[in-house]
Amino acid sequence: MAPDACCSGAALKRRLPVLAWLPDYSLQWLRLDFIAGLSVGLTVIPQALAYAEVAGLPPQYGLYSAFMGCFVYFLLGTSRDVTLGPTAIISLLVSFYTFREPAYAVLLAFLSGCIQLAMGLLHLGFLLDFISSPVINGFTSAASITIGFGQIKNLLGLQNIPRQFLLQVYHTFLHIGETRVGDAVLGLACMALLIVLKLMREHMPPPHPEMPLAVRVSRGLVWTVATARNALVVSFAALLAYAFEVTGSHPFILTGKIAKGLPPVRAPPFSMTTDNKTISFSEMVQDLGAGLAVVPLMGLLETIAVAKSFASQNNYRIDANQELLAIGLTNVLGSFVSSYPVTGSFGRTAVNAQTGVCTPAGGLVTGVLVLLSLDFLTSLFYYIPKSALAAVIITAVAPLFDVKIFGRLWRVQRLDLLPLCVTFLLSFWEIQYGILAGTLVSLLILLHSVARPKTQVSEGQILVLQPASGLHFPAVDALREAITNRALEASPPRSVVLECTHVSSVDYTVLVGLGELLMEFQKKGVALAFVGLQVPVLRTLLAADLKGFRHFTTLEEAEKFLEQEPGTQSYATHEDAVPEHRGSLLKSPSDP
Repeated sequence: MAPDACCSGAALKRRLPVLAWLPDYSLQWLRLDFIAGLSVGLTVIPQALAYAEVAGLPPQYGLYSAFMGCFVYFLLGTSRDVTLGPTAIISLLVSFYTFREPAYAVLLAFLSGCIQLAMGLLHLGFLLDFISSPVINGFTSAASITIGFGQIKNLLGLQNIPRQFLLQVYHTFLHIGETRVGDAVLGLACMALLIVLKLMREHMPPPHPEMPLAVRVSRGLVWTVATARNALVVSFAALLAYAFEVTGSHPFILTGKIAKGLPPVRAPPFSMTTDNKTISFSEMVQDLGAGLAVVPLMGLLETIAVAKSFASQNNYRIDANQELLAIGLTNVLGSFVSSYPVTGSFGRTAVNAQTGVCTPAGGLVTGVLVLLSLDFLTSLFYYIPKSALAAVIITAVAPLFDVKIFGRLWRVQRLDLLPLCVTFLLSFWEIQYGILAGTLVSLLILLHSVARPKTQVSEGQILVLQPASGLHFPAVDALREAITNRALEASPPRSVVLECTHVSSVDYTVLVGLGELLMEFQKKGVALAFVGLQVPVLRTLLAADLKGFRHFTTLEEAEKFLEQEPGTQSYATHEDAVPEHRGSLLKSPSDP
């Protein structure tokens, strides 16, 4: 085969990863993928209905958002485990930026997808690296509290509670006496059952070939029940509510009527009419505001974090830029079927991986199951109590609050507690302010380490300084000040060796600063030598034609040479003490 054909085939497989594994697909893979897809489908349907409530949208929009990612990721995804769909974090952001208006939510999906596609095509995924783990942990921990507490009203059957977090807390406690007993009992019972089933699955002993058949069957039954716990608990609650409704009793607040059938295929709304007023596309974009940055970035962060986590656990690699294309195209195409923004789900991906999924084909089963539920089961969703969905949400978001992160940072790097706490606290006020402030604090910490790198100092007749990290323009003045204070202003002045093993690049400002420093050393009659220069740095310094520049391969060579310097021995402070071979671009004595 011609080299060009091989290259084009490899490039096509990178863009369509399905071509890499589909030719080797087997019946064994089909069986495992079918079981995994079914398990994820039984998980995503009740979660989608619940997350639509978090997003402030009608329940059907959760299901509209749950199937497109399954089909797109089948073609474009590079992780066999990841499932795309509505998540608690993105649903919270959608609620915040779209004013509980479906048209804004769908347009946000389209625009977020366009931004994510552009980032993938331009290979801009590295921008996500500037959002540090403490910022992400601070935001997700705050979001888990915001989402969880936001469901207390549904868990207790309270009504007319505002959605703003601080007002929500105040009014929840103010109206706690209006709790509906039926909703509270059912919600707490569902929550307890979900927790018990989850713990059963987590503490289930691994399968063993020598297990008796009866034990293996019972283990498989328990595992199935525990994995499909969301669907089973919600179904049980719906049956109970239906039984009460038939008898004429109404102890629970129900989900209510859900639009029946598949979503219409149509372009996302680029304008909308409300109260006899037409809102133009530009006005809608202005209304979405910071959401156009926060939602796509957080969606990408969540997806990449989930994909990398499971790729590491299961020993395979993902293509981060290809993942950006997959999530971007999912949101763009999803907006044509009334989806709100989606991302990778950690919980459902965990179910997928634990079920033994082999390829992204498991998503096809999940997508078909969601479509079937839209077409045939929406009339039954009417009877699902809101308290049962609230229990599903609370148990799903509780693990997002990472209590241990505070202790880990205190032991490892206490300074990182600052962006964590800033993000955590401000996210209760305004989400974008929390993320922005935390990121800025992280960047300031990073810039401070660049501007003031730690320097190892070895005292002696010859002073040796070794920057512990790179040398960039914000750091040159601090370096000059340290050298001046320790060497040139000493009595008598001392020669200095600058150990540059960790310096990988220098910029023009650094060159100017080093040139001025060399001149100051010459005036004092002592020397400044460089050791351990990497080849690119050495070439740059030689090209700069710095007067008095010397470099050596090892520290021993530099010290031996400087000890022979007249200026070092007598600490002369006049120009005559500077040897004549201190001209520019001189090589070290060891150079040929």
